[in-house]
Amino acid sequence: MILGVMAASLLQILDTTIANVALPHMQSSLGATVDTVTWVLTSYIIASAVALPITGWLADRIGARRLFILSVAGFISVSMLCGIAQNLEEMVAFRALQGVAGAFIAPLSQAFMLDTTRPSRHPQVMAIWGMGIMIGPILGPILGGWLTETANWRWVFFVNLPVGALSLAILITCLPQRPQRRRRFDLTGFALMAVALAAFQLLLDRGNQLDWLASGEIWAYLLVTLSATWMAVVHFATAPAPMFERALFADRNFAIALFFMIVIGIVMFAVMALLPPMLQNLFGYGVIDTGIVLMPRGVGILISMQVSGLLMRRGIDARPVVASGFLICAVSLWQMAHWSLAVDEMHVIVSGLLQGLGMGLVFIPLQVSAFATLSPSLRTDGSSLLNLFRSLGASAGISWMTVLLARNLQTAHADLGSHVTAATGSIVDFSTTDRFQVLGDMAMTLVDAEVNRQAAMIAYIDDFWLMMWITIAAAPLAFLMRGNTRPAGPVTLAE
Repeated sequence: MILGVMAASLLQILDTTIANVALPHMQSSLGATVDTVTWVLTSYIIASAVALPITGWLADRIGARRLFILSVAGFISVSMLCGIAQNLEEMVAFRALQGVAGAFIAPLSQAFMLDTTRPSRHPQVMAIWGMGIMIGPILGPILGGWLTETANWRWVFFVNLPVGALSLAILITCLPQRPQRRRRFDLTGFALMAVALAAFQLLLDRGNQLDWLASGEIWAYLLVTLSATWMAVVHFATAPAPMFERALFADRNFAIALFFMIVIGIVMFAVMALLPPMLQNLFGYGVIDTGIVLMPRGVGILISMQVSGLLMRRGIDARPVVASGFLICAVSLWQMAHWSLAVDEMHVIVSGLLQGLGMGLVFIPLQVSAFATLSPSLRTDGSSLLNLFRSLGASAGISWMTVLLARNLQTAHADLGSHVTAATGSIVDFSTTDRFQVLGDMAMTLVDAEVNRQAAMIAYIDDFWLMMWITIAAAPLAFLMRGNTRPAGPVTLAE
């Protein structure tokens, strides 16, 4: 059963990043523009974010086993439709359906792995589950780039069929039943959350194109996000039967884990979004070379997840382990903040390995602590919220770091450019280049290109510094969690 659950989880996580590198090829094939082709990504993210909160209600309504199997089957089917899409409208619609089908896979897979094992084995199964969640975003761009270069961008979606079919066969054969319980659907709460999440994702997606608060459209998204979020909070606090049990947010470990999920989303996913274009545009790496250099990050995650799982099984307090993981990540970001355009592959590999080791130490103890004091009946809702907050952190982090990168690049370019004058003591007198006409223009173009490279490197370094301080600030908060407690027992499952 674990193999089938893990295969389904890996597919869903891969599809959040695997299509990124294929966007330029989709643009020409689907007749899209640079602005509109991004809806291939945005439609998936928004649909997934909106559907995630109702995972628990649907699992109780139609049965967790049935929902999991239908989600995987739907994900595979819609992936095939994405692969044969003929225009942008079809692709956006199919990607939205794919996001809805895939939204239920991660929380259900986590809940099933917890429910089917003894509490003493929870750290071990969370280590196994975490491998797919943490390594998926690393493998996505690599696999997507390789498939796009060697075959066709449509294989980015077709590759889901063989792995998905294997997962589906295992789930149908081995996945046990879970008890069902009737509960009323909180339509008001769902509508408010859906509006808030959709407006927030649109704000992040459109903000950079519209110059953020200089645009009335962005102001509208911001006001809708804040209003709907405030109304949702009031509704969940006062409604007699809210979408999420208030006991979830009253649990200190779970509430702190939600915050940490945002930090993990910002740090891990923003770094993974920044590094490939940096390596390819500034250092001249190819798609495959970029994947090879970034691969040690996944190796570090694999190693430290097993170590942290072993520590949890031996009863080691999770709080210092989580704090140590964040500090190790901070050290890796400190190393990255000292890079220059002369940095070699080994520095990239070592910092990536170190960051992977840190993230693995954070993820498993955090998951175990979050579910340790929750009632088994709340696990599906809890898992959906943890996945939702990680997704929101990733979206916000990528958008935030991209905006800072663009603005710091402009600032650094202006500062560096102001020093390129005839009085800088340079061998070349830039005030006389107009005498050489075309050759002079070419020389100034080369100088401007080098200033751009240096300014871009400075902007990347500024982002790494900021993420380092965020990680350092998060580390002490681990000690606000409760110490080791006995995990809640497994749910009784019918074979």
